[in-house]
Amino acid sequence: MKQTHIFDSPPGVISFASIGSKMESEGPLGECFDKINDDPYMSADSFEKGESKLQKQAILHMLEKGNLKESDIDVLFGGDLLNQCTGTTYGIREFEIPFLGIYGACSTMAEGLLLASAFTAAGFAEKAVAVTSSHFCSAERQYRYPLNYGGQRPPTSQWTATAGGALCVSAKGKSPYVRGFTVGKIEDLGVTDANNMGAAMAPAAWSTISTFLNDTGKSPDDFDMILTGDLGKVGSRLLCELAERENVKLRQVHTDCGNMLYSFENQDVHAGASGCGCSAAVLCGYILPRIRSGELENVLFAATGALMSPTLNQQGETIPSISHAVWLSHRHG
Repeated sequence: MKQTHIFDSPPGVISFASIGSKMESEGPLGECFDKINDDPYMSADSFEKGESKLQKQAILHMLEKGNLKESDIDVLFGGDLLNQCTGTTYGIREFEIPFLGIYGACSTMAEGLLLASAFTAAGFAEKAVAVTSSHFCSAERQYRYPLNYGGQRPPTSQWTATAGGALCVSAKGKSPYVRGFTVGKIEDLGVTDANNMGAAMAPAAWSTISTFLNDTGKSPDDFDMILTGDLGKVGSRLLCELAERENVKLRQVHTDCGNMLYSFENQDVHAGASGCGCSAAVLCGYILPRIRSGELENVLFAATGALMSPTLNQQGETIPSISHAVWLSHRHG
């Protein structure tokens, strides 16, 4: 199987933490966060510096919850949405931990999780960390408009989460176990609208999910949840339609992080949430605890990312997308 790997001895996620801001605390998952920042600057003097502090908070809380020290971590995989992944670089520079920077846009947590799992299962590391974040203000002014421009957001737009998550994987870990993963391929169906990430990413989500199902011989019924992130309302609908064209029924088990983080009735988020921090926070704050407790038996986590450049997008280029899938389970085998 070129894209999919199933572990003979699955590693486990030994600790996890999620961080959010005031907006996230007001949503339906508000009680699932380990820390909430009421100040969008995180007591820094810019939004970008604030995002770096957010990532640092996620790692510190994850270490504390797992009774871990910096010296226990052999490698850290991290990334974010900012140019050159500076949110991560500046956020972790005080840690004495070997670092590998990654970029998968909003799929970064799935990418980091599968890399951390592969490293530990192969014996390259005893404990590996994955961390990522996003910030509404820093993302908006990098990818779209300056905040003081006051442009009207179309109905297809999503709200970039000011949130982050960190987790630690070990070959000697406990539930949740990482049973396997599928590395996605870039998909590009010609979407150019930077305010419609769901439409751009849905084909990549279906490509990876269908590859995982075909490679493993499993069906959607084998999972309590097939969790994407962050397709939002538009992309979630398109994903299910793409699956139904191939006679695969996803609707009953499909859930999207972008549809879970905020309240559509009480918060003006249009098509839902987005950003690296959305799927990271939902995974680390809501999903992993429920897998550990046994409330969820099997979850296929397929985070999605729009690999866009604002420069090329302004030149009329389309938006290529990617999705990576990780099979998480309460049971070792």
